[in-house]
Amino acid sequence: MSVVGEFPGMSVHKRTTIRAPINPLDKSTVVSILPKVIDERKVTIQPGVFHIDAGTIEKPAVLVVGSSSWWREVDMDQPLLEIPLSSIQIADSIVRDYCNGLLACNMEDRMPGLFYIPGEFSVERIQKECPAMLASAEAKQRRWLAELVRIADILWSRSNGNPLSISDDARMACKVLNLQNKPWLGDAIAMELVRCVACGALRNPRFPICGTCKAIVDKDLAKQLDLTFAQ
Repeated sequence: MSVVGEFPGMSVHKRTTIRAPINPLDKSTVVSILPKVIDERKVTIQPGVFHIDAGTIEKPAVLVVGSSSWWREVDMDQPLLEIPLSSIQIADSIVRDYCNGLLACNMEDRMPGLFYIPGEFSVERIQKECPAMLASAEAKQRRWLAELVRIADILWSRSNGNPLSISDDARMACKVLNLQNKPWLGDAIAMELVRCVACGALRNPRFPICGTCKAIVDKDLAKQLDLTFAQ
């Protein structure tokens, strides 16, 4: 009998993770109208790598998933016990694990346009048979994106125009919602913060007043802008 590592008497075939026959009819479809690539990796299950292309309401991205398995340690002298997971469990895990924890996502009426359907569906079939689900996903996603824009406006104001306070998702939200008038949509690298001569805090050099100590650090720019200050 062969041995494995430091455990004499342990046969190789007992520790090998070989899946039982898979039900070919156990399929579910994950649908995404989020214009962003999704890569979900779950290292504890097999298979555990899931890739979904960027999608839109006009052309949703789909990923058909089957069942997966994980293995439980029972005894050193016993084979690993396979725990099968259905395709619905896998699809639900992909959606929840990606969306849970995202800024402004409440997993109910405000979340990315990501959902799943039991069974194997093509894009054409989803558009034909599931228009209500697509419409619901779009409404939830637009509310989520609008909230990201609102938060970005607040962070831009509170950080005195620091481009590092704006997330890539907020910039994506403006593109989807067709909002092009936001001052924070510019290149984040194009602006370098400088230190205020009065308090030493970082400030945006395009504005004459320090957002931290409220000192007028650029009087010439303040005069050009013809600013009026309350006494």
